[in-house]
Amino acid sequence: MSDSARLQRPSLRRLRLVGIVALVIALALALTGIAARTLREHALKQKIETDAVPTVAVIVPAPGDSKQELVLPSNIQPWYDAPIYARVSGYLKKWYVDIGAKVKAGEVLAEIETPELDQQLQQARADLATAVAKEKLAETTNQRWQKMLASTSVSKQEADEKSSDFEARKAEVNAQRANVDRLQAMASFKRVVAPFDGTVTERKTDLGALINAGSGSGPELFRVADTHKLRIYVEVPQAYAERITTGMQAQLQFPERHGKSFPASVVSTANAISESSRTLLVQLEADNADGKLIAGSYADVHFDLPAAAGALQLPVTSLIFRQNGLRVATLGKDDKVTMKNVEIGRDYGTKVEIVNGLVPDDRVIDSPPDWLAQGDKVRPAQPEKVATSIAATHAGEGSKQ
Repeated sequence: MSDSARLQRPSLRRLRLVGIVALVIALALALTGIAARTLREHALKQKIETDAVPTVAVIVPAPGDSKQELVLPSNIQPWYDAPIYARVSGYLKKWYVDIGAKVKAGEVLAEIETPELDQQLQQARADLATAVAKEKLAETTNQRWQKMLASTSVSKQEADEKSSDFEARKAEVNAQRANVDRLQAMASFKRVVAPFDGTVTERKTDLGALINAGSGSGPELFRVADTHKLRIYVEVPQAYAERITTGMQAQLQFPERHGKSFPASVVSTANAISESSRTLLVQLEADNADGKLIAGSYADVHFDLPAAAGALQLPVTSLIFRQNGLRVATLGKDDKVTMKNVEIGRDYGTKVEIVNGLVPDDRVIDSPPDWLAQGDKVRPAQPEKVATSIAATHAGEGSKQ
């Protein structure tokens, strides 16, 4: 074999080897491209399927407050408050106390001059003296006729007449004495006195003023109020009426006393709902021995009411208002929507109290879209972070509340 033939054989082998390697590389590249395209198509399909399932924010109901603070306006009134009217007519002779004066029970507030009553009393005393004299004469006459009757000097009819006349004279004396007592009692009302310990809050008379007896003939002369304790009247809405009990403690806050609270306690209720306002009238009492609180003023009453058992809280954004009533959308274990009817208790503005329809383990969809319906498939978005955020929001609002 020639030298040129020997040289060509290795070259053909190398070329064949290079061709095989190139074919293998080409096949590998082709398979790689096909595999990459398949993966991209699969990923695109998964993305399309994923995008077709809506993403929703999921929250968990927050536990309700252990207590509820109910704030209502109130009217502050004295423990006792009495207008003082005259019991006899006349002219005001003198007054001894003015507004703001502290008085004791029985202390004289004013004196009334009653010339007509004085004359009536003098006449009644004179009539009583005349009746007593006639009674004595009738008694003496009766005794004489009874003695003569025993000796049959007079008839029994005549003796009985003298006895009856004596009894009539006694009755007349009693009547005249009762009239004197009545006028003396009226004369005692010339002195206008305080009915109890307290403070004079009004004086509506002056020297020489014409005084008419009774409460319907003119304004009162004085007004006396006892403020050692105060009565507080509050109208509680019907929704909270059953939670108000006798002995319950409350706090009074006055607009002019910022940052200060005064204790009060419930002493009674009207035990009836007003038809006009649908409220329950509640009476509280507050100690005012130091006189710091002023009767007739306005105050806010803060009640700490027990919360409804098992109540939960949700943001108002989770509520769905539809023709079937108030509902919330919850997420089941299979990530499918379940609609639940709920009942609202208190409304805090940004959140509400749910008293019926939910359990603490429910996963609630926050801000559900309008088209969401029963059985829809959804995907929760970071449920743990969303739930934590909502819980933190509840806690912040609860501390402000």
